[in-house]
Amino acid sequence: MPDVLAGAIFVLIGGAFVVGSLGYELGTPLRMGPGAFPLLVGAIVAVLGLAIVVKGLIAGEVVAFGPIPWRAVVFVVLALLFFGFTVRGLGFVPTSAVTALLTTLASSRVRPLMAVAVTAGLTVASTLIFVVGLQLRIPLWGPWLGF
Repeated sequence: MPDVLAGAIFVLIGGAFVVGSLGYELGTPLRMGPGAFPLLVGAIVAVLGLAIVVKGLIAGEVVAFGPIPWRAVVFVVLALLFFGFTVRGLGFVPTSAVTALLTTLASSRVRPLMAVAVTAGLTVASTLIFVVGLQLRIPLWGPWLGF
């Protein structure tokens, strides 16, 4: 049953990308347009999802789901909302740090020192990847902090 659900989710996501890509020009194989990549990736994800569904139906395995990890759900949702609402005001570095800390605290097994280490590592890595490497135009420190 979990394979069938997971595969169905992949089929839905892949199908959404395929449908969304049809609104863009596909181009030719030598000069691909902006819709070609999402079309190909969406189709691949949908086909893989379909294969997972078929595997799950053939195997016929039924696994009972355990209790819902509410702590993790709450912290991850809070982290996403925090990032979305504060990245422009606080800037990328402090928002990334708080978001990483919140998601790290989603696990009850993480000790405070490890949470701080993971937060520092993720903040540095995300800043290097997104701001330095990909050159996203996001201020490192935002106007709410007086910078």
